[in-house]
Amino acid sequence: MSRRRRPPRLVWAAALVAVACGAAPRASAQPEAAITAPSSTPPDVASAAPDESTSDAAPSADGPLFVPDLTRILPRATDRQSLSNSVQILVLLTVLTVLPSIVLMMTCFVRMLVVLALLRQALGTQQLPPSQVVVGLALFLTILVMAPTWERIHSEAIQPYLEARPLPGGGTFGQMEALSTAGGILREFMFKQIRAAGNETDVYLMYEYAAQRAVPPTETLDERAVPLTAVIPAFILSELKAAFVLGFRIYLPFLVIDLVISTVLVAMGMMMLPPVLISLPFKLLLFVLVDGWHLVAGALMASVR
Repeated sequence: MSRRRRPPRLVWAAALVAVACGAAPRASAQPEAAITAPSSTPPDVASAAPDESTSDAAPSADGPLFVPDLTRILPRATDRQSLSNSVQILVLLTVLTVLPSIVLMMTCFVRMLVVLALLRQALGTQQLPPSQVVVGLALFLTILVMAPTWERIHSEAIQPYLEARPLPGGGTFGQMEALSTAGGILREFMFKQIRAAGNETDVYLMYEYAAQRAVPPTETLDERAVPLTAVIPAFILSELKAAFVLGFRIYLPFLVIDLVISTVLVAMGMMMLPPVLISLPFKLLLFVLVDGWHLVAGALMASVR
């Protein structure tokens, strides 16, 4: 049997020396780190550390709940004058938020927008012209038609208020006088449009609820006695009726074109072909040949008397 060869003694000696050299620096580094660690923290910082930990600690569950003193944070919040000013600012911001909608409801904007929307539906062009264009056109037509009323409000209500003109009975032209004058001018305009459309029954209907009494149609109403809360909804109903009447007149020619195209397609046996696809070019051709936009804009402006 052959004997295994043992490694020479020189190899064993070299291994022992390597192990001894590697363990010596590691053992010597641990005491040095232990000695230098305490010196890295200054004494004053070390003494202040417990105070910071105790000051940042959350209050215990058994302690009272901390409630800030609002009178110190807002010393004038409980003052009657400051509270009144805050309420006035809140009411003013609320009025300014809904003011555009209120003003639009007191003008002929509703009539313009409804008629233009019915025109787009009669043409069958889906979303052409876009809604932004329709609303913009209705808005500028409203501004043009309402220009005399705006000028009158500016000269009789806004300008005297800005100049603080004196009143005959003493005092100056203030906010209440300006609002009353502007409201009277708008009331006169709305009554004029209601009478021109022949919708006085809407005024009687709204005034019955406002006055809490039965108002016969034969009774003559004083315009100044009817509040704006009754005039505005009556005016909106009148504008919707006038817009539908005008929209029907515009819608009727395009409806005739649809009926003719549908009859021709059925007679030719092309029932699977959508009539709208064929009638749309004829509608656009008719609308362009008669200068439809000019006629519609003229009819809208002429309807406001």
